[in-house]
Amino acid sequence: MNTLHTRLSGVLVHPTSFPSPYGIGDLGQGAYDFIDFLKASGQSLWQVLPLGPTGFGDSPYQSFSAFAGQTLLISPDDLVELELITKDDLYPIPEFDSTKVDYGAVLNYKNGLFKKAFHTFHHTPNKFLLEEFDDFCLENKKWLGDYAVFMACKDAHEGRSWQEWDDEMTAPTVKVRLAFEAEYKEQIKYYKFIQFLFFREWMKLKKYANEADIEIIG
Repeated sequence: MNTLHTRLSGVLVHPTSFPSPYGIGDLGQGAYDFIDFLKASGQSLWQVLPLGPTGFGDSPYQSFSAFAGQTLLISPDDLVELELITKDDLYPIPEFDSTKVDYGAVLNYKNGLFKKAFHTFHHTPNKFLLEEFDDFCLENKKWLGDYAVFMACKDAHEGRSWQEWDDEMTAPTVKVRLAFEAEYKEQIKYYKFIQFLFFREWMKLKKYANEADIEIIG
């Protein structure tokens, strides 16, 4: 689409607002239905709000990273499609409030699914998915490794702010960091893995939107 000197209109909506049975809107079918709605109604723009991982208070403006994605936006249905979990793994689905997001409940539910998916990923026969993951890690190495180490370290300190961590981890030496990475290797890989899932879904959705002549801004 050539938008130069063209007046455009669209809708501002965050993916967490899309309909979903999993407690929070995500990048699954609800997002694709929204793109279809924009196209059918003659719109050209989808303006999104921040899509990063939220910190204390679940505010999108208080994120753990300027580069990472909000993994709660990962669609469980996509994990089933990738054969990383089964449909049975989705159940029981908690009785989520349809009018607001209970982040604590959603975190518990979705993190359980992500852990199952990560376990399956270790044994998947899907070589293409494994290669895709390796490519993602390589392409995003400038930020992904530091982010994954930070999140693993946060887990190791029971979720506390980095200002309350052990002194040696607030500004670790090379030796200390290497030792930490060796001890928490799987946890660090886990955080890389769920970022891979997020960006895989996001880029797929973005491609669908662009092919429908919908530009994403924000």
